[in-house]
Amino acid sequence: MADAKLYLRPIGLLYGATAEAAVADGLALPLAGGGIAFAAAELIEGSPGNTRTRLFTARALADVGDADLTSLLGRVTGKRAPFAGLTLDRPALMGIVNVTPDSFSDGGLYDTKEEAIAHAAELAGAGAAIVDIGGESTRPGSDEVDEADELARVVPVIAGLKGLHAVISVDTRKAAIAREAAKAGARILNDVSALTYDPKSLPVAAETALSVVLMHAQGEPKTMHVNPTYTDVVLEVYDYLESRIEAAGRAGIDRARIAADPGVGFGKTMAHTLALLANLSLFHGLGVPLLVGASRKRFIQGIAGGEHPSSREPGSQAVAIAAAAQGAQILRVHDVAGSRQALAAWRASVLGTEN
Repeated sequence: MADAKLYLRPIGLLYGATAEAAVADGLALPLAGGGIAFAAAELIEGSPGNTRTRLFTARALADVGDADLTSLLGRVTGKRAPFAGLTLDRPALMGIVNVTPDSFSDGGLYDTKEEAIAHAAELAGAGAAIVDIGGESTRPGSDEVDEADELARVVPVIAGLKGLHAVISVDTRKAAIAREAAKAGARILNDVSALTYDPKSLPVAAETALSVVLMHAQGEPKTMHVNPTYTDVVLEVYDYLESRIEAAGRAGIDRARIAADPGVGFGKTMAHTLALLANLSLFHGLGVPLLVGASRKRFIQGIAGGEHPSSREPGSQAVAIAAAAQGAQILRVHDVAGSRQALAAWRASVLGTEN
């Protein structure tokens, strides 16, 4: 395969007892060490805009004998370590708490300390394994929030959630916010800039031992919706996330503390977003848990209507199921109770059992 870079997109996905039997018989390989297996895969060689794709069965892939492919297969199939203490044997829900006046879906609903704490507790009670506390809207067209204002919004909320039966995540691009959030009890830093916005973010994440979510975004929130362009959005997003995982590793952040998010809607057209969602299984080649946050985003309106963000909830749950079906381990959602119900019904229908 010469020196061409390799990408692997698992297809022919199997579930439950069928997946276990296929793996045991050598007919399929496990996807990220979970309960999903794949019977075949697309092997993509080259670089964005200059690739060739070949189809292999899982058994044939295992017999190729190429060192780079063997390494890639190891990342695709390997079981993921617990993330921020959470085992990822089934999709974990990350509930969204926007302590902001201007977030696209629920801005102003929970922008006091008391309202935000109550909402976070409600989400945890509904089944959120993670609650994600954010004090700066990063919707398209949004303005940057002053550091002091953001600090005042999020840290008291995090401190007020001590003892909550959910992992606390802070959604911020700023190192100072991350540091104070860690002191207050946060265990995850969810950064839409993949630790690039603030030069201090990498060392702070390393020093505080926060787990991190590295997200892809093209451009700044204020202008990212203005004519985003890619040669091959799937491979370019993959390459970017891979480079940020490597940067985090060099900074002393262990791979077990890293998750990756392709950044649905962040500097992407609807076509870009749909390409990413259709090819999510490829991102398991990064070797870290995959987070998908598509809840109530505008592309759902473009597909099936829903002018107000809350009216896009059925589409949001459908996308969450599609992501879970490709092995996404963490799903960032607004409606935790509805998403949990939808995922449970999907899982039971696929497996033929409620367990």
